[in-house]
Amino acid sequence: MKKIITLCIILILGTITTAQDYSGMTGAEICSQNKMKRTAFINPLDASPNTPRHTYDVLNYKLNLDIYNCFKTSVRTFTGTEQITFRVDSTLNSIQLNTVYASLGIDSVKLFGGASLVFAHSSTTNMLTVNLDRTYNPGETVNLVVKYNHKNIADGSFNVSSGYVYTDCEPEGAREWFPCWDKPSDKATFDITVKVPSNVQIGSNGRLADSTASADTIWYHWVSRDPLPTYLAVLTGKTGYNCDIVWWHKLSNPNDSIPLRLYYSTGENIAPTKTALPGMTTIFSQLFGEHPFEKNGFAAVSTYGGGMENQTLTTISPSWSSVTSLISHEYAHQWFGDMITCGTWADLWLNEGFATYMEAIYKEQTTGYTTYKSNITSNASSYMSGNPGWAIYNPAWAITTPPTGTLFNGPITYYKGSCVLHMLRYTIGDSLFFAGFKAYATDTVNFRLKNALTDDFTAKMSSVAGQDLTWFIDEWVKQPNHPAYQNGYNFTNLGGGNWRINFLAYQTLANTVFHKMPIVLKFSFATGADTTVRVMNDVNSQLFSFIFNRQPTAIVFDPNNDIVIKSATLSVGINNESGIAPTKYAVYQNYPNPFNPSTSIKFDLPKNTFVTLKVYDVLGKEVAILLNEVRNAGSYSIDWNASVYPSGVYFYKLESKDFTETKRMLLIK
Repeated sequence: MKKIITLCIILILGTITTAQDYSGMTGAEICSQNKMKRTAFINPLDASPNTPRHTYDVLNYKLNLDIYNCFKTSVRTFTGTEQITFRVDSTLNSIQLNTVYASLGIDSVKLFGGASLVFAHSSTTNMLTVNLDRTYNPGETVNLVVKYNHKNIADGSFNVSSGYVYTDCEPEGAREWFPCWDKPSDKATFDITVKVPSNVQIGSNGRLADSTASADTIWYHWVSRDPLPTYLAVLTGKTGYNCDIVWWHKLSNPNDSIPLRLYYSTGENIAPTKTALPGMTTIFSQLFGEHPFEKNGFAAVSTYGGGMENQTLTTISPSWSSVTSLISHEYAHQWFGDMITCGTWADLWLNEGFATYMEAIYKEQTTGYTTYKSNITSNASSYMSGNPGWAIYNPAWAITTPPTGTLFNGPITYYKGSCVLHMLRYTIGDSLFFAGFKAYATDTVNFRLKNALTDDFTAKMSSVAGQDLTWFIDEWVKQPNHPAYQNGYNFTNLGGGNWRINFLAYQTLANTVFHKMPIVLKFSFATGADTTVRVMNDVNSQLFSFIFNRQPTAIVFDPNNDIVIKSATLSVGINNESGIAPTKYAVYQNYPNPFNPSTSIKFDLPKNTFVTLKVYDVLGKEVAILLNEVRNAGSYSIDWNASVYPSGVYFYKLESKDFTETKRMLLIK
């Protein structure tokens, strides 16, 4: 006799296998290390699309899998029947499906309810080519049924270990356990039925539609209401799994709720995550739109290292206490990566950089801005110490998927990506930043439950900010490395209690482009409070001048360290326009000339030296000493205020041990 089981089955069996210690690691670090280690299948002959368009669009994958013996005998072999429903986007009489030859054997292909079809499975291209029964036109829908088997091979995507059976597919591993169009741009709904022993509990995407038990067997039937990319399809099961459910009440309707399922082995302490998860859901929902899916959850696998944000069922190592790192990182992916998925692998930072940033946002929301900023600063340090020197976004990755060590590089994809978002927040301000993010995440027409490219995100943020932010994304995301500032300054007594501060913003441009950015300067004075100013540094070697009625004593560049990824020096003296250390002495014509009452005198010193700069009248009488000290090699600008002197011709002379030059200037009042 059969019986229908609709709730989680609580099985108190099994023990914990010793897992890696992730204490002290960020969620981004754990996630990155796990994905970089994947021996993912990447076929260099298989090109990813530049856009989310393809010759056909898969609408639904319906899988019926018999993995009973995977739990009983720990073999990796299973049999499966797959129904693929797709819509034709361009006229075609055959289709290709990513199907790894080493992992999958194809038994038959036919039309649903129809005749068998001719197919070829290539061991060189790892493509299953199916000849259709006729030519189909755009808009038509086709249903194929594929019977196949998984071979007893360790491919890293379908895993059997220590009583667990679980899948792990990013970036292109789904093709190792079911035939599919395995690209992040092609989202489809899933309907998965799995046959397992009666002492096994197994989770998957979407909702548990039903569970049917008969003798020593259970068939679990999972249905996803919302479309997902193939790499986020998941099965996770174990002999003796426990399952707890905590309910989250929707913001839009508190009387409605969704289950948050936690799968774990006996002895694991799920309390920290179980306690935090409803509040975390509320925080992310308030900031980025209400939780989009019909259920969610985490499944711990003791033989798994890290986390994988499968849609509505994240796989993690048993790190239940890592709430503010691993859990918040992977859960944030349900919004950025799952709800909105990168359109190509070139756009992966829209998943990983965003989830890493959300780790910091969760800390800010729960413990304050100081903790948030400490997290961002730590991310910046990790990027600076590990920067491999390539850009976050590489358009070639949309065509050819790079190795996982490149694609999931921690310093670039995760840490720099998160720092870029912090600096975007700094650039446009909190109000516009969070409004833009929410508008992006709640855009049901273009992005929500769909895909996005980097340029899509740029355009959305630009529209909300009321300014074109292409320049920001181009320099920080599409160019490598970071700015190296070699700034200079000087103070000039203008007389009458007034002082001028000159500040030269200069970037060396040794290995990257000029980074346009707003910069903040903090001035300290002999009397009174400090003053902070913010200016837009939009060209290199840009000179800013400020006049105060107090004597300045110090200047600090970027006092709050909001341009978190940079190197910077600040020296007394103004560099020349090129920013290159001078190779010879030079004295330039003062500017303005004629002048009233102040003018600037620029000069170059090729080495450290004692130097004087003096002003004389037409009779040769010394009237002012502007400089009389040792200066380092560099380019300088000194102001002379002649408000107490009469109109006329004056001369200024720069003199050092081995150089002297005099120039003429005219004061007209």
